[in-house]
Amino acid sequence: MLAEGVHSVADSGNQALLLIGRSRSRREVSREHQFGYGGERYFYAFLVAVVVFTVGAVFSAYEGIERLRHPEKLTTPVVAFAVLGVAIVLEGFSLWNAVREASPSRGRASWLTFIRRTKAPELPAVLLEDVAALCGLVLALIGVAVATVTHDDRWDAAGSIAIGVLLGCVAVVLAVEMKSLLIGESASPGMQAAIVKAIESGPDVRRVIHLRTLHIGPETLLVAAKIGVRHDDTARSIAAGIDAAERRIRAAVPIAELIFLEPDIYQAERADVTDPAVHAATAARRLSLRSAAQARRAARKRSR
Repeated sequence: MLAEGVHSVADSGNQALLLIGRSRSRREVSREHQFGYGGERYFYAFLVAVVVFTVGAVFSAYEGIERLRHPEKLTTPVVAFAVLGVAIVLEGFSLWNAVREASPSRGRASWLTFIRRTKAPELPAVLLEDVAALCGLVLALIGVAVATVTHDDRWDAAGSIAIGVLLGCVAVVLAVEMKSLLIGESASPGMQAAIVKAIESGPDVRRVIHLRTLHIGPETLLVAAKIGVRHDDTARSIAAGIDAAERRIRAAVPIAELIFLEPDIYQAERADVTDPAVHAATAARRLSLRSAAQARRAARKRSR
């Protein structure tokens, strides 16, 4: 009971940390932070992982070990059952709301893939915390129930240790994901393909030579690309082509707020074959050609 109570208090503090990070990320750019403060959300979500581990996991495991060494008899199990029952209902409602909010962003991806790929740190943090809280309450209920039936208070202590292990696993998963976001993640393959398609869809760009993307924050994407232009283009036409390409990128990927395009003369032998964006563009072109060929075959069959 005590372990789960401390975990609930830590959860409330974690929600406050996420709100602080979201608020601080909206500050205007400054001379020292010219790309803004979007990374604040990743930092505060990482702090959440630290709090879950230290306050939740370590304390729960410590409490369980102490109860094993110095057992204490459950004096009012009815009260414990009532409190845990109400907490399970409320936590289940909280998890249901979190799932409902995350479902539109998740799309058809699995929950594990969503937690791994999403760039908004609040959603995986809240989902993992709610799942851990609900599972922790169930473990606490099982521990209290078995201790009451067997009159062996060590089962209550075992429940605390199990909660500590659970919270430790959740903290590690959350820390790993937030670490990846703090270091800097690129756009998803689908988003990179959309950027390449937007750049190459105009008559002023021959080919994307290479592309690099970076999430400055969940809603801010940096795009840097070297694009191939014709060798006889004038500076005026190249500048106009770059401006047009930037407008197409922002139309295709609205979060691409920072765009840097460098013109170069395209030479097939100098193409960066290791560039993920080049692979994405090649795959997209093959898919487009395959779809066009299928459409032509279908049209010929109908004409017969």
